[in-house]
Amino acid sequence: MSVVIALANQKGGVGKTTTTVSLAAALAARHLRVLIVDADPQANATSAVGATKDDEGGLYEALVDERPLGDAVRDTNIANLAVLPTTPALAGAEVELVSVMAREYRMKRALDALRPRFDVILVDCPPSLGLLTVNALAACDEVIIPVQCEYFALEGLSHLSHTIELVQRNLNPRLVIRGVVLTMFDGRTNLSREVETEVRTHFKQTFRAVIPRSIRLAEAPSHGEPINVFDPLSAGAKAYDDLADELIEALRARDLLPPLPVKVTPPGLPVAITATPTAIMTTPAPTSTAITSTHNSQTEQAHGGA
Repeated sequence: MSVVIALANQKGGVGKTTTTVSLAAALAARHLRVLIVDADPQANATSAVGATKDDEGGLYEALVDERPLGDAVRDTNIANLAVLPTTPALAGAEVELVSVMAREYRMKRALDALRPRFDVILVDCPPSLGLLTVNALAACDEVIIPVQCEYFALEGLSHLSHTIELVQRNLNPRLVIRGVVLTMFDGRTNLSREVETEVRTHFKQTFRAVIPRSIRLAEAPSHGEPINVFDPLSAGAKAYDDLADELIEALRARDLLPPLPVKVTPPGLPVAITATPTAIMTTPAPTSTAITSTHNSQTEQAHGGA
């Protein structure tokens, strides 16, 4: 079983690509096989994980020429994390697909072939409600909406919700809005707190985890690393860890993920040891000799008192 999740918002600068890359890395750290699909012609997700922007064999060829995507997937330096890179040529796909039959399902057919190889596929959508975003929504099981904690972000949220409803009604009835992720939150300002209150009031699916405004999050892409590699102890890394745990809990409730390993931290060890549930050893009980010794001592005291 695998799940395909789109991260979409037609407004730019809301932390969509940062959320895609950081969430993917956090899921990979939890021993899930994760693929990032860069569906944005700006190719920021591609460079954010240190991958190169290939000239061919990527998403553009899959959408326009229906080439298989298997050979285009690239491993990253992070265990369990792969990326499907893209190039600026993808921007021309919307024009070239205008006259194509069933053009809204081109991405679905391409990604369905990759499902057996991964547990989670995250699609980084472009900042628009064009054909690329519609393709992603038609291909996905769920959608996550990153929302910047600013006033104008609230206006775009209603338009995106309407688009998702249209896709659910006409193209993909199984599509589920997994939740809204609040990004660039600054607890020192009244505006961030007011936006959070408004979003949580109108969108009950809002994640509990909130992504803070962070310089370290902004610096990580320039190093080609996600935040949990660039600065694993930062507030941003902790927030995305919380988001990953919350997402895993929701997906497992729908039986969309395989059973996960259990992380165990024995006393005195600074690093967690990962083990499967069957491999976890319980603390041994006191030995029989110790119990016998204690019992004999108590018996001798009793006799002495007699």
